[in-house]
Amino acid sequence: MRKISLDVGDKTVGIAVSDPLGWTAQGLMTLERVGIRKDTGKILDLVKEYECDTIVIGLNKRLDGSESPQTEKVYEFRNMLENKMRSTGIKDVQVVWQDERLTTVMAERVLIDADVSRKKRKEVIDKQAAVLILQSYLDSQGNK
Repeated sequence: MRKISLDVGDKTVGIAVSDPLGWTAQGLMTLERVGIRKDTGKILDLVKEYECDTIVIGLNKRLDGSESPQTEKVYEFRNMLENKMRSTGIKDVQVVWQDERLTTVMAERVLIDADVSRKKRKEVIDKQAAVLILQSYLDSQGNK
């Protein structure tokens, strides 16, 4: 089964999915935020479409491990997502955290190394961060 990852921000959500064997992560899209209810509904549509059994959410903490104001927003997003899963009868999908410290910085470096223009980087950075979050999760699982 596939896994899907989310890099939740204030304006966008970067989204990546794994291959069916759970070995590699590919960027799927950057979702423009319109409201937490609609955003989580779109995520669940993608979970169904790609037949995902796990949602990996990047947890953004400070480098010292403490929580930031953005961390609280991500907790709220996960709570809404899980509530929506319960209300729509989605039971067999696990929601997990993955440390996402420095993923945006690493994503930007990858894009700069690939000679992607500043304008284009802005459009795809969240999706690339979601790829790094998911690949880190997949690697930590050792393809169990």
